[in-house]
Amino acid sequence: MTSYAQELRNTATEAEKLLWRHLRGRQLNGFKFRRQHPMGKYVCDFVCLEAGLIVELDGSQHVIDAPYDARRDAYLRQHGYRVLRF
Repeated sequence: MTSYAQELRNTATEAEKLLWRHLRGRQLNGFKFRRQHPMGKYVCDFVCLEAGLIVELDGSQHVIDAPYDARRDAYLRQHGYRVLRF
């Protein structure tokens, strides 16, 4: 899973790169975010462990994958995280 997360980091979309520039280095109220972070069998776009927050930037493929995303979000919520999708 770690090598897949690394691959996602290396092939980030323009939207992911832009958001990461604003989240990295504790720029958002001092919260530390991680990008393409493995969580169980999933890899989350951006995670703040201390705030229990996951931010997902979804492309058009997520319209088709809505049932998968719903299962994934339920799993993450069961583990105490809030999920924001854009």
